[in-house]
Amino acid sequence: MTTRDIDENVRAELNRLRESIDNIDAAVVHMLAERFKCTQQVGHLKAQHHLPPADPDRESRQIERLRQLAESAKLDPAFAEKLLNFIIAEVIRHHETIAASPADSPQTDRIAPKTAPNAAASTATNTAASTDPKASPDA
Repeated sequence: MTTRDIDENVRAELNRLRESIDNIDAAVVHMLAERFKCTQQVGHLKAQHHLPPADPDRESRQIERLRQLAESAKLDPAFAEKLLNFIIAEVIRHHETIAASPADSPQTDRIAPKTAPNAAASTATNTAASTDPKASPDA
């Protein structure tokens, strides 16, 4: 059965829900872009003051805070932690790139993950299990 074969009312409801999902996805992308703009500024500040790209204490606090938010929002806390760990891995990569670049180089306007989307779970798991001090950024 395809969506063409279903009842008109069901199709209309399905379309309404999908439009909501599309709007939420757009909002998530825009919020992530704003978040990465902030973490880029943090990365530049850290580089200017020769601070490490990661902060394990901050990461731990952020993970715990996000897990609590997820629980109160009826979202699986383990999923929320995996998502944050994936984001954290990108922030660390950005901070390392900023720290390694010449001080007079222009700031990158576009921030794109280099990790394939389907690798998010393994990246998050690897980041969470890491004891490397670089494994925790200003998440």
